[in-house]
Amino acid sequence: MTSKTKTNLKNMTLAALFLALGLVLPFFTGQIPQIGSMLLPMHIPVFLCGLVCGWQYGAVVGFVLPLLRSALFGMPVFFPGATGMAFELMTYGLVAGLLYGLSKWQCVRALYRCLIAAMVAGRLVWGAVQVVQLGLSGSAFTWQAFLAGALLNAIPGILVQLVFIPAIMVALNRTGLVPFKRAKLPRPEQA
Repeated sequence: MTSKTKTNLKNMTLAALFLALGLVLPFFTGQIPQIGSMLLPMHIPVFLCGLVCGWQYGAVVGFVLPLLRSALFGMPVFFPGATGMAFELMTYGLVAGLLYGLSKWQCVRALYRCLIAAMVAGRLVWGAVQVVQLGLSGSAFTWQAFLAGALLNAIPGILVQLVFIPAIMVALNRTGLVPFKRAKLPRPEQA
């Protein structure tokens, strides 16, 4: 088995694990819907998948997760909830994984830059999808609805993500399972 095949198999296995985590985590917070929707439990596995496995896997897991969870468990509601979340989470996995993969130095600072950029991009995509979905269905999606759904109601979940995701990545780095990448510095010329 070649090194590339082993890496692909490892990433597929990890992506399946992150998908399973995304299906299960909402059960821990979903007993109280107000808390579950504020803590955003499906977002964490998608971010981790993008960071650990790469943007391709993060995007696929992010898109499939809310649709599969809606089909299996009825939550989130398929339209407009799961369909809007599918594009939002796809963007999270794609942007976080892409930016982190392109970073010269993979460290906590790079993690925060990638997470914040992905969060902003994902929320903008979610807003755009909601405008299209609700516009086509005859409903209005207002600026106030965007701010409430994308930012104000999500503040606890954003804080949880900004604490736990870097902590998990640092722990994975310390164990050697997912080591941080370091840029190779040019060697000084020997005299």
